[in-house]
Amino acid sequence: MRRPLLEICVDTPEGLAAALRGGADRIELCSSLALGGLTPTPGLIALAARADVPVYAMIRSRSGSFRYSAAELDAMRLEIEAVRRAGLAGVVFGANHADGRLDRDALSALLAASDGLGRTLHRAFDLAPDLGEALETAVSLGFERVLTSGGALRAPDAVPMLARLVQQAAGRIAVMPGSGVRAGNAAALLRETRASEIHASGRRPLPSDPEMARWGFDVAEPADTSEDEVRRLRAAIDAP
Repeated sequence: MRRPLLEICVDTPEGLAAALRGGADRIELCSSLALGGLTPTPGLIALAARADVPVYAMIRSRSGSFRYSAAELDAMRLEIEAVRRAGLAGVVFGANHADGRLDRDALSALLAASDGLGRTLHRAFDLAPDLGEALETAVSLGFERVLTSGGALRAPDAVPMLARLVQQAAGRIAVMPGSGVRAGNAAALLRETRASEIHASGRRPLPSDPEMARWGFDVAEPADTSEDEVRRLRAAIDAP
């Protein structure tokens, strides 16, 4: 049995380096993880292109909902093209209707723009009113995996649903648990859901600067990926 795949999401050069040193098998590259992850900057994309593991870039041009205008979809297609030119392995995106259902038309447009790259459907999936139906949509569209917390805020709180999704997927698409994943729960999540991939940030708090936060130049509780946390995740899921 092959070892579980560990994906680490990062949003800084230091976080990227920490994730690689800690043993990440794949990187989800973002900016602004405090907002759930936005499209990474050109400089961070260029740095990540040097990594010796696959790197998937988040394609999300703004915070907020996953309902996109025609102009926003045009911008996202251009972001995908920039990722392709940089030589990254794949992209991560999602789109919903107002009622939470996956937006097949928007997703089809982004999938066409990313043809030849790896494609992950992000946690826009978790907003769908029927996750089983959403999984079938993701399969039919051709995504290679879906990142999901099983419709809960944290994956550890939705183990039965995640297990059902893995069973339903039946190898047609990877179901990758994410959100709230830590070294202390990752192995149990993999074991109980029978997933073969898992997603985490491995972040630790950073010293805060209240003055920068007061000016709006920083978040109130900054954090970044920790090599030690990633190593602990790696050891936890690799343990026999």
